[in-house]
Amino acid sequence: MTLWEHLRELRYRLVIIAAATIIGTIVAYIFNAQIFDVLMRPYQIARTNLEATHPHLHLQTVVEGVTNPFTLILKTCFVAALVATSPITLYQIWAFIVPGLLAKEKKWALIFLSAAVPLFLSGVALGYYLIPKGISVLIGFTPGNGDIENLLDLTNFLNFLIRVMLVFGAGFLVPVFVLGLNFIGIVSAKQLAKARSFVIFGCFVFGAVATPQTDPVSMLMLAVPMTVLYLAAEVIAHIHDRALIRQGIQPGFMNRGGRGVESDKALAALEGRDLEAEQAANKPTLADLLGLDKKDDA
Repeated sequence: MTLWEHLRELRYRLVIIAAATIIGTIVAYIFNAQIFDVLMRPYQIARTNLEATHPHLHLQTVVEGVTNPFTLILKTCFVAALVATSPITLYQIWAFIVPGLLAKEKKWALIFLSAAVPLFLSGVALGYYLIPKGISVLIGFTPGNGDIENLLDLTNFLNFLIRVMLVFGAGFLVPVFVLGLNFIGIVSAKQLAKARSFVIFGCFVFGAVATPQTDPVSMLMLAVPMTVLYLAAEVIAHIHDRALIRQGIQPGFMNRGGRGVESDKALAALEGRDLEAEQAANKPTLADLLGLDKKDDA
């Protein structure tokens, strides 16, 4: 395909995604009351907890401005449409890039995508579960003995809710990202093992920063799953690297064994290079894998 044909194909895929999102937004508007109740449930749970622990607090939700009520409903429906139509969006992205992938690349892309979606949704669900406790802690810092009215702007609350759930979902994608780097040859399992202590420390720091509440339990509920997922990814990376070594490929090098752009057949043909001769010359020997020096035959 020429460049313009690729652009026309991209435009076609984007039009389908946009049309699906618009239709999904219209359908979500029909059920906007139910969707809004789901998004407000964390606040309702937090409010019930605060009434029991801080009876002097006065909570009230507000929407400022003339157009903000409509904007709030529109944003709620749009977010619901993005979630509902995500399979269509993912399929269109997949249909656009799949013609440029080899059979093996298609297989691994499907495997990574199949793992990423449930992991991301699990992180989002965990964030949704923890948000009420975070709201209770944060609003509980309101000073005074009942002489201060606590007003919660619904637009800001919706942004806060979406942001926290996305952060939790992104945190659960760490193993997919790590395995992706290993499978394309950027990092080896040995490098992952060396970085293990730093990554675990980073998971706990991320858990402390990402969770809106200040108690250690909430931090552990995010940091521990991230750590376990990273260790599981490291185990899979070790298995993958051992398989590469059995094939005579050195792990962690993108351009060894036909795994990088230097081994692209089309690029080699354009540059007039003999790809098979280069791969035969660069193929690691047993001495390379064992770290032995080659002796000069002359």
